[in-house]
Amino acid sequence: MAATKKTSTANGEKYDGFTEEERGAMKERAKELKASARRGPKVDPEVEVLAKIAEMSDSDRAIGERLHALIKANAPTLTPRLWYGMPAYARDGKIVCHFVCAGKFKTRYATFAFSDEANLDDGTMWPNSFALTELTAAAEKRIAALVKQAVS
Repeated sequence: MAATKKTSTANGEKYDGFTEEERGAMKERAKELKASARRGPKVDPEVEVLAKIAEMSDSDRAIGERLHALIKANAPTLTPRLWYGMPAYARDGKIVCHFVCAGKFKTRYATFAFSDEANLDDGTMWPNSFALTELTAAAEKRIAALVKQAVS
């Protein structure tokens, strides 16, 4: 997440708090939890994920659409859903991997990350988050292999 910013209180004191983008992500997560607790007809979570991807900037949207297709093709058992307002993919309700577009926290690159639910363990240290500026054929091949391994 983005670094916290200094904010002034009414009496002029400074404190470290959440950025506006972080507060927005928390609000989105609260809405997601409320929506999942409601009874009645549910919206298809994949439709929500695709709608969120469609709202992204051109470069983020291109990456998000391609990641979605790669994950669906290489890990069809994962269920798309929103997580903190971003596309995520879950197994048995637990997030395995997720995408954070650069625009979400006004960063210079998007990220694709795996949670501890992913089967990526390799010794005592391994990568679980990747910066993405574009998806090349080589990057797609690596992501496909990691996603397959994550659900193995």
